[in-house]
Amino acid sequence: MPDGLRLALTTFTVLPVRAGRVDRSAAGAAMGLAPLVGAALGAAAGGTAALLHAAGAPDLVGGAAGVGLVALLTRGLHLDGLADTVDGLGSYRSGPAALEIMKRPDIGPFGVVALVVVVLLQAGALGGLSGAGAVLAGAVALGTGRLAVTWACRRGVPAARPDGLGALVAGTVRAPALAVGTVLVAAAAVPAVPGRPWQGPLAVAAGLLAGGLLVGHAVRRLGGITGDVLGAAVEVAATATVLVLVLTH
Repeated sequence: MPDGLRLALTTFTVLPVRAGRVDRSAAGAAMGLAPLVGAALGAAAGGTAALLHAAGAPDLVGGAAGVGLVALLTRGLHLDGLADTVDGLGSYRSGPAALEIMKRPDIGPFGVVALVVVVLLQAGALGGLSGAGAVLAGAVALGTGRLAVTWACRRGVPAARPDGLGALVAGTVRAPALAVGTVLVAAAAVPAVPGRPWQGPLAVAAGLLAGGLLVGHAVRRLGGITGDVLGAAVEVAATATVLVLVLTH
C-alpha cells in the first residue's frame, strides 16, 4: 500500500514524492487509490474557485483558476491525454495507425476542440459554485474522474501496447478494490447538492458512464488502453460529473 500511494501521487500529481517499488502489484494499489488523489486535487480546485468568488471575481475567472491549478498540479497530463486520444479516434483509423497518431507531439484540430470544450465546461460549472459547495463539487468531480481510471484498469481490460503506462496498469484492479472505491465516492457525493441527496450519486454514475463509454470505444478501436486513454477518461468523467452536479444551480 505505501508503494501504491507513492505511485499514485507520482502518476497523478507533480508532488516531489520519492518513488517506491514500481510493479503491477503497486500499480494496482495506485489505481485503486487514484480517486483519493483526485478528490484532494478537486478540493483544491474548488477552494480556489470559492476564494475568488468570495473576493468578487467573475464566476468564469474563479472556475478557470481552479481548473488551471489542477493542470499545474498534474503537469496537464490528463488534458494532453484527452487531446491525443481524441485525435487518434477522430482519425477514423484503428490499431497501430491510430496509436501512431496519438504518439505525435503535435495536437490536431479534434484535440484542440476537445481541450477547449472540456476546459470551458469545467471552468464554467465550477465557477458557478461558492463556499463549501465548490470544494465538495470539485472533490466529487475529480474523484470520479480518477475512479473512471480505476474502472478502466479492472481485470479483463487489455493494454493497447506492450509497454508504457497502459501495460503497467491494465488489469491490475480487482473487484473488491473497485467496489470499495465506487461506494466511497458515491457516498461522499450524497451531500454535494443540498436538498437533493440522490443527485450527487447520480452525477458520479453519469461520470463513470461517460468515462466507460470512452474507454470501451478506445478498446475497440485501439485494442486496449494506453496512458493517453486513461487521461482522456479522467477529463471526460470529471466533466460529466460536475455538469450534473450543477444542473440545479
